[in-house]
Amino acid sequence: HNARWGDGNGFSHVRASLLGPSLSVPFSAGALTIGTWQQIVFVDFDNRSRSRTLVVQLVGEK
Repeated sequence: HNARWGDGNGFSHVRASLLGPSLSVPFSAGALTIGTWQQIVFVDFDNRSRSRTLVVQLVGEK
């Protein structure tokens, strides 16, 4: 990757592939159902600053 594209961030792609591009978290009674010591973290492994878009989609019943 680094030799072909010349951007020096091949390691970023490997690290990102270990975590995956998405996360599904259940809700119950209008609140996230995560544990006391759990949290959701956005991680960017790129070696330079870029503009990012975070998309949050809520699916459920009324």
